[in-house]
Amino acid sequence: MKKIILMAFMAIVTLGAHAQFEKGTHYVNASLSGFGIGFEKGEFSFGLSGEYGYFIKDNWMVGGLLGYTHSGGYNSLQIKPQFRYSFDSNGLNLGAGLQFEHAGTGRNYIQLCPQVGYTFFLGKSISLEPALYADFALNDFKNGTSAGLKIGIGLYK
Repeated sequence: MKKIILMAFMAIVTLGAHAQFEKGTHYVNASLSGFGIGFEKGEFSFGLSGEYGYFIKDNWMVGGLLGYTHSGGYNSLQIKPQFRYSFDSNGLNLGAGLQFEHAGTGRNYIQLCPQVGYTFFLGKSISLEPALYADFALNDFKNGTSAGLKIGIGLYK
């Protein structure tokens, strides 16, 4: 019985997800990120970000991110153009972007930013979206690279 209920739930979730990843859909997301994972000194970090995206083709989204991070006593700002592919069969998504980060230490980083996430639809157009991400600094790997978990709330229209 449990297997049947789980299969029915998964079918409903994937059917609802497909409609949201169609060409022409707008996407807005607010996320909390960081949670202290990094390659620097293991210092506490916490971030907030806002994202906007537009599905240019079924499952293919392009967009951007504006973010703020507090880490180890300093603050940084990020701006990132990005793209994402969403699998409508299961809610998994893969993304990447090229980010500019201005850190409060006076350093600027150019970062390659892959991520893997999942979209849990809570309703027709609202989703909970956890993701694992990495920001690999191309100009100062040791000081500008971090990884973490972000949890966001998405809106699809």
